[in-house]
Amino acid sequence: MIDSPDTPAVHLRKVRSFVRRPGRLTAAQRRALEELLPRYGVPIDAGAPLDLDALFGRRAACVLDIGFGDGEALVTCAANYPQIDYLGVEVHEPGIGHLLLLLEKAGLNNVRVIARDAADVIREQLGDRSFDAVNLFFPDPWPKKRHHKRRLVQPAFVADVARVLRPGGLFHFSTDWADYAEHTRAVIATEPRLVPASANDLCENPLAFRPPTKFERRGRRLGHDVFDLYLRATEAESAH
Repeated sequence: MIDSPDTPAVHLRKVRSFVRRPGRLTAAQRRALEELLPRYGVPIDAGAPLDLDALFGRRAACVLDIGFGDGEALVTCAANYPQIDYLGVEVHEPGIGHLLLLLEKAGLNNVRVIARDAADVIREQLGDRSFDAVNLFFPDPWPKKRHHKRRLVQPAFVADVARVLRPGGLFHFSTDWADYAEHTRAVIATEPRLVPASANDLCENPLAFRPPTKFERRGRRLGHDVFDLYLRATEAESAH
C-alpha cells in the first residue's frame, strides 16, 4: 500500500525509562568525560556482540551494572573484587564523570563504561550467556501509575537479562519502593529462565555483593524499606 500525499507519517516514540536531566557538570567531571572516557568507555557498535575478553584483556567473571548512578557502589565492588570485571551502563553525564574520577583515583582497570540507554545496550550490544551477574540497583521507580510503562523492568527487558546471563548467573534487583518490588516479581514470574536464588547461591558469593548506594540512603531517610530480589538463570536454552 502506498501512502497518499495527504497521509501523515506515523512516528512511534520509544518509551524511555529515564528522563535526561541536564545536571550541572563540574569542571573535573567535564575533564573526566573528555580525557578518561576514551580510556574506560566502550564504543557503540550494534553490528556485533561485545567481546568482553578483548574489552578487559583477560577472561574473568563479568558483571553488568545497569544505571550505576554516581558510580560509588560500582567502584566499591570493583575495588573489593579485582578478580571480577564490571561493565557499567549509564546515561547521565555527571554520574559518568564522577565514576571516571573515582576510577582514576583508585587506579582500577576492571571497569568499563557504556554511555547509552541500558535497554538498547542489552538488546543490541550484548551476546547470549555473556555475564555471570546483572545488577539493577534502585532504578527510577516511576511511582505514579500512569508512568509504570516507563519502568525499565518490563517483560522484554527481563527476557534480555535472562538471555545475557550464563547458566547459574545472578540477576540482583534492588528498590526502596514496595510497589516496584511487586511489579518486578510479577514480571519475572513470566520469565521461565529466571528462578529465585537459594541461600547457597548467595552465601559468600562476591557476585551477590551490594554496597550501600546514595539512593538507598535517601530511601531509608524517607522511611522506605529496601527490597533485594535475587534470581538465578536456569540451564534452559536462550529463547529467540
